[in-house]
Amino acid sequence: MKGSKVIFVYITNPSKEEAKKIAGHLLEQRLIACANIFPTESMYHWKGKMADADEEEFILLGKTSEENYGKIVEEVEKIHSYTTPCIIKIPISPNDSYKNWTQNELK
Repeated sequence: MKGSKVIFVYITNPSKEEAKKIAGHLLEQRLIACANIFPTESMYHWKGKMADADEEEFILLGKTSEENYGKIVEEVEKIHSYTTPCIIKIPISPNDSYKNWTQNELK
């Protein structure tokens, strides 16, 4: 894990409860070191209709290593309620002390 790149994993969820459930699952498995959950309003097309801006979702932003991304995708797809969950890898450049802390928290 030392020397690996730290990334954000961005996951949208239909409720705060589901975001917390997924975050807890990933934290228990040491696939993420930390999670932030915050509400957002989403607009998108789904099955021929446009979801309105009042469509509330909750973003789970997990901090992890690039090596864990594939396993995170597998785990989230197993338990997420969406047919097509949004799971996005975002490269970041954290400060050294945060990067070291993150790496020490992961498998």
